[in-house]
Order: sequence, then structure tokens, then C-alpha cells
Amino acid sequence: MTITDTDTAAPPDRLPRSYLVWLAGSRASLLGDAALHFALGWAAGVHGGRVAALVLTAITLPRTALLLVGGAVAERFGVRRVLLVGDAVMLAATLLLAPAGHGPERSPWFLVAVAALIGTVDAFYLPASGAMPRRLVGRALLPRALAVQQAGSQVTALLGAPLGALLVTVAGLGGAALVDAASFALVLLVLVRLRPTVDVLPADESLPAPDGRPTAQSLPTAIADGLRLAVRDRTLRPALLLTSAAAASLLPVVSLVSPLLARERGWGAQAAGLVAGGQSAAIIAVSLLIARRGPLRRPGVGACGGLCLAAVGVAGLAAASGATTAVAAGTVLGLGSGLFAAHIGPLVLGRAPESHLARVQSVLTLVQSAALVAANNLLGSIAEARGATMAAAVCAVAAAVSGLAGLASPALRAAEVPVRA
Repeated sequence: MTITDTDTAAPPDRLPRSYLVWLAGSRASLLGDAALHFALGWAAGVHGGRVAALVLTAITLPRTALLLVGGAVAERFGVRRVLLVGDAVMLAATLLLAPAGHGPERSPWFLVAVAALIGTVDAFYLPASGAMPRRLVGRALLPRALAVQQAGSQVTALLGAPLGALLVTVAGLGGAALVDAASFALVLLVLVRLRPTVDVLPADESLPAPDGRPTAQSLPTAIADGLRLAVRDRTLRPALLLTSAAAASLLPVVSLVSPLLARERGWGAQAAGLVAGGQSAAIIAVSLLIARRGPLRRPGVGACGGLCLAAVGVAGLAAASGATTAVAAGTVLGLGSGLFAAHIGPLVLGRAPESHLARVQSVLTLVQSAALVAANNLLGSIAEARGATMAAAVCAVAAAVSGLAGLASPALRAAEVPVRA
């Protein structure tokens, strides 16, 4: 028996059961991944900071380098097929890692190889996974679908590190690998039974030509076609630029700037953790509210407003004199971040043509990753030279300027959420 939207028809204002089943499986897999990533970092830390950094780089580098290829492959061979292959590969890899991960100390090169495999699979898996909500719910319910997905992602982010720490303590790297294998088995079972109502063209065809006839495309041509769409589309171009700016100005705040501020001002690690927790809780609250009540009619305005609100939170963090004020500022940052993400995601994915969903997702992920890598290094240098307060101030100004610049874009202001008939 397979799960299809026709088998699980939902009322006009409710998400289809097929989407909710897929979402539950994919978030369980994401939780297993988060636990395994923590376990890998912990195992690498035994060999020193350089090896730990090398392991993290081994995940990030192939994922970033191959994202555009991954998007084109998903369009060429089918989103669902790519997800099935990716889950099968990771299931086999984690099952092999489980016995190899037992023992007091693993070879650094073994850990780097595992990390590189994860990053490579991610490059193909992420664009395909990002296209699935649109294929399962369509445009009209996309904002609510992505809001629920965002809330689930934040929950897994909150639970991933503690779960990884528990597994490392009880069963080591091998135990974390077994749990991740179980999560891949679960989502693989869901995908086998799931049938999206809209899928891509068969493997021997690609994008339809203007007259409706299929035309063969090589992977380089398909990649260039996706980039061309992102650059030329009057709505996608500013939306992707705004996403890049948000990734550079907001994502490093909790992971990099907040811990540096806590050290600089003597708040302690607990305060930095509470700031991160306040941000995550606020994002979850905003996401659930939008999932229930729906987004703003104009998602571009909602995204820009969220970015400006997040800038206020970052500025509050920079000016905070105590840990309590910092946690409150982190909560405001989370409210703005949640509002931004809940509107920019549906705007980008809803604007993408059906034939380019995975490729647009690959470009979206790429601009975020590239901006984050550049911002982390720049902000780290600023914090070292001028202090963490200056780094936070730079983030606040960048977020505010980006939000205001987005509001100045006619295409972003005019973009509307489609209404379900």
C-alpha cells in the first residue's frame, strides 16, 4: 500500500496526511543526523582542535561544492529516487560504522572519511528534500507546510546535541551510528510507500521546451539553467540575496557571537545556552502560529519585517548588560528569525517553476552556506580585533540594512501568497 494525496485528501485548510507522514520521518532522520554529528565531533576532539575542525570541514566542503550538481541530478532522475538512494546509502554506511565506531579511539582519517561521505550525500539529498513539500502540498498550503517543517527542525536542533551526548556516554560513536541507521530505515520506509502527486520527468528526459516537447540537457547545462533562472527572475533574485544577507547577519549570532559575548562579559556558558534556547523557542512559537493561522498575505514584506525585528534583537544582545537581558534579546532575535524564515521559504519555493524546484533549492542552500562561511570568518576576525560587542553591532546593522533594502524592492513588496481554491 502506498500513501498518496488522493488517498489522504485533506480539507482545504489542512495539510495532507502524506506530507505529515513524510515530515515525521524526515525530522526523525534529522534528529539521528544531529546526534551522529555530535558524536563525530566528540570522537574527533580526542585528536585535538585541528582534527575536529578538519572533520567539520569534510562535511561542509563537499556539501557546498556539489549542491548545484545535486539539484540538477534530482531534477534529472526524480526527487523521490534521489531521496531513496541517499537514504539507502546512509543506512548502509551507518550500519557499517556502528561496529567500526566501537573502541576507545578512532583513526582521524576514518572520521574524516565518514564526514566526507555525509557531506557528499547531503549535497544530493538537501535539494531533493527541499523540493518535497511543494510536491506534496502544492503552492497554496506551502507556507503552513514549511512553518510546521521549521518548527520540527528547531525541535531536532534542540534535542540533537543532548541526544548525541547521551549516546556517546552510553554507547559511543557506534551507538550513535545505530540510532542514525534506525532513523534512515524509518524515512526509507516512508519514502517507499509515498507517492508525490507531482514528480519530475523520467530519467531520459529533462525540461520541457517552450513548445512542450522534452529536450535533453546535460548536467552542466541544467546547472547553468537553474542559475540563470535564479539570476533573471525578478522575484527570486532579490529573495535569494535577502536570504544570503540574513544567513550572514543572523546565523552566526547564536553559534559564534553570543558565546564570545558571554565569555567577554563573564556571563558563563549557561547564559549562552539560554540565549540559544530562547531563540529556538521563539522560532518554534512563530512557526506554529503561522502553521495554524497562515502567513501574511505579502510574504516579501513579512520576511523583510522579520529581518528588521531580528536586527532589534541582535542590537539588544550587543547592548545587554546582564544575562537576563541577553536572553530576552535572544528571544526577540528568534521571533524575527522565525518570521523571516516562515515567509522567505514559501516565497522562494512557491515562485520556482515545477521543473526547477530542486535546482532552486540547491541555489538557496548554496547562498546560505557561502554567506555563513564568509561571515563566520569575518566576524571572528572583528571579534578578535575589536571585541564581541563590535561583531554583534555589525550583525545588527547588516540585518537592519538588508531588511530595509528588501522593502525597497518592488518585486518583494508585490509578491503574494497564492490562495487555495
